[in-house]
Amino acid sequence: MLRSVEPTPSPAKARGPGARPEETESYPVRTEEDLLAARHAVRAATLALGFGIVDQTRVVTAASELVRNAYIHGGGGTLTLSFPERPGGRGLRLVISDEGPGIEDVEEAMKDGYTTGAGLGHGLGGARRLMDDFSVVSAPGRGTTITTTRWTNP
Repeated sequence: MLRSVEPTPSPAKARGPGARPEETESYPVRTEEDLLAARHAVRAATLALGFGIVDQTRVVTAASELVRNAYIHGGGGTLTLSFPERPGGRGLRLVISDEGPGIEDVEEAMKDGYTTGAGLGHGLGGARRLMDDFSVVSAPGRGTTITTTRWTNP
């Protein structure tokens, strides 16, 4: 039976569009419901930062892919949102970390067509193309941490 899960509103959502988000917000990624909560939190943060609909979609799509990877391949993890600033713009930084088996060959995993399952193989490379900054730190047996940022004015 399917059930609807209402995520806890993030501080960014609670204050409304244009409000200044908190310094960091963290979300567990351990269940299917957590995946939905993470998507809602990222969407709320993009709204609070004033991203347009295209950039909102880019960031939420990238976040969805990355948290799903942490859940499926990393056995769960954590999504942390932070809100860096630079001259001319603000950003939404996503840090997705897990303590899973890690990625044996990060360069290979970034290539289109690479898959460890039944997917199309656009995951990491696709997420990288949707964001402005993207880095992967991973090693076999040590888990994976992906840090990615989208800026309001790249």
